Amino acid sequence: MRRLFKFKYPKIFICIITIALAYIMFKNPNVDSFVSHLGALSYLGIFIAGILFAFGFTAPFAVGFFIVLNPSNILLAGVIGGLGALLSDILIFKIIKLSFIDEFNNLKKTKVFVRLSFLIDKTVKGKIKIYLMYIFAGILIASPLPDEIGVTMLAGLSKIKLNTLAILSVLLNTLGILIILLI
Repeated sequence: MRRLFKFKYPKIFICIITIALAYIMFKNPNVDSFVSHLGALSYLGIFIAGILFAFGFTAPFAVGFFIVLNPSNILLAGVIGGLGALLSDILIFKIIKLSFIDEFNNLKKTKVFVRLSFLIDKTVKGKIKIYLMYIFAGILIASPLPDEIGVTMLAGLSKIKLNTLAILSVLLNTLGILIILLI
């Protein structure tokens, strides 16, 4: 049986579609009203949104939830959301080799990534390259972009321990969620 559409990177394509769908959904005033009513869940809702914040496919919905919800204590909400995201990041860390690693490996073979890697290797030397990769992975984890990429970079970059990843995850996701809540 032939597929109607053939995509080279189907998971990434679905992620992009999910972002567009979340944007369209949260522009609707009825969805805004519905999410505001979910505010009755209070910090449990923020914890659940934090769990969703770490996954590429659900992060747009979590961001919409954070923007619509108006918690009374933004710092506490950021920490609780960051703890929810920590659970997701640990799950990502444990199963990443079973899920997205195939597409990341295919992306690494593309001309753009090969050229970029060559350029980085040519211009950036030694430990600076490692620090830059940590910074880039940290930005990915703190942002609503897929944590799968940042966690994969950290897992492949070094022999990062789960405890270190947990500390980075809580700090970076809490920071990202606080920024969204302050918008």
